[in-house]
Amino acid sequence: MRKIFLVALLPLVGCVSAQELCIANAGKDIRVLSGLIATTQANITRGYAIHTEEFFDNELQLCGVIEGEEVYCEVAVAYSRNIPVAIDLNVEQAKLTSLIKKQAELSNRANSVIAQCQAQYPET
Repeated sequence: MRKIFLVALLPLVGCVSAQELCIANAGKDIRVLSGLIATTQANITRGYAIHTEEFFDNELQLCGVIEGEEVYCEVAVAYSRNIPVAIDLNVEQAKLTSLIKKQAELSNRANSVIAQCQAQYPET
């Protein structure tokens, strides 16, 4: 499935300039940290974390019609459910503080990389 997704993106690669690609790569870690910060802040606000659990269940689905008769078969269907998980709010707050500090460090580093990208790949 992942390969199909990547192949589908190939035509779009030509639409991105070298500078845009360089800048996007420079900010990749910051985007990851931003997501982690948002999740951690939501956990603190809620007072608990949410774990997403995936499971499968069998369902009867119409598979076709043979000689005018509907034929049903069992098909595994994926579902997910959110489960509340207890957290230590003090540990979560310390993690948030650490993530914000790391984000600031990476932001400073990314700004210099972005400047390098702009110098190396000037827009025409």
